[in-house]
Amino acid sequence: MQLTLEGINKKVGPQTWLYDMSIAPRSGAVTVLLGATQAGKTSLMRVMAGLDVPSAGRVLVDGKNVVGIPVRQRNVAMVYQQFINYPSLNVYSNIASPLKLRGEKNIDQRVRELAEKLHIEMFLERLPAELSGGQQQRVALARALAKGAPLMLLDEPLVNLDYKLREELRDELSALFAAGDSTVIYATTEPGEALLLGGYTAVLDAGELLQYGPTPEVFHKPASLRVARAFSDPPMNLMAATTAVGGAHLDGGPLLALNPPTLIGSKLTVGLRASALRVHAREGDIALPGRVELTEISGSDTFVHLHTLVGELVAQLTGVHYFELGANVTVYFNPSQAYLFDATGTLALSPVRGGGY
Repeated sequence: MQLTLEGINKKVGPQTWLYDMSIAPRSGAVTVLLGATQAGKTSLMRVMAGLDVPSAGRVLVDGKNVVGIPVRQRNVAMVYQQFINYPSLNVYSNIASPLKLRGEKNIDQRVRELAEKLHIEMFLERLPAELSGGQQQRVALARALAKGAPLMLLDEPLVNLDYKLREELRDELSALFAAGDSTVIYATTEPGEALLLGGYTAVLDAGELLQYGPTPEVFHKPASLRVARAFSDPPMNLMAATTAVGGAHLDGGPLLALNPPTLIGSKLTVGLRASALRVHAREGDIALPGRVELTEISGSDTFVHLHTLVGELVAQLTGVHYFELGANVTVYFNPSQAYLFDATGTLALSPVRGGGY
């Protein structure tokens, strides 16, 4: 199916929950709705599903306007943060229920395949009340996948799972989505999750659709500062600068040998992802001396918070590193990895080469 939203707007009383937006998620691909809490992700998904009626605009399914058609009359599979299972049915029957309604053959095989992929095969005879929250969420996911609906809406479905299981299921879900032909809408607050799922990403903020396109393109070429902030974890380092002869001059710091497409003397914001900062210099690098204010070790990365002449910066270093508080540390980056945003917050210059996440 082809889902198309045209000029969607949603108001509740005096508040606008969704500002005018149009989007046509690709059929057979994952579209990630990325944004912080209250960005409008759930509101948009409820309009897609038919749970809410937009204040303006059209929701088209294969060219037909379905606004006003209730969700029970649409073929939609939904999984939200708060899992919903049939309490009187065991796990096996929960997963099998949509297969039985469709008159599916090989129900037993399909149930056991999904249960194994979602690591719940040992719980098939249990009731949902006998499972942990994370296990119940996986049952809800399995039932949604079993339904095989042409539109699948997943609202932060992995948020209640532990870190290791989240990582495993992301890979499994990517494979399952790729093997099907459903239009999958997946909401998350985590930029890393959007990158892992691939496909397309729609960045939302405060009810506005800021940018939509292939995920790598949106990540490497954010259209604005707002997109760059939303699609960076940790947040993108931002530094004030002014255009000068030969490049962009960081306020209180060095000159970046770039060619910004703005007049000399114009104010800029230079963006630098935390992963672009290193503690070892390479040819052509810019040096920024700093003082360590905090060190955080997360998984296989170390996040070093630094006070520098150009402001507070965070460096994301691969591996486990130890720095004493107050220690003097110089970080380095190549100017080709810098983003330049003009005074309006619009992207003026993107990196010559895409940096890693």
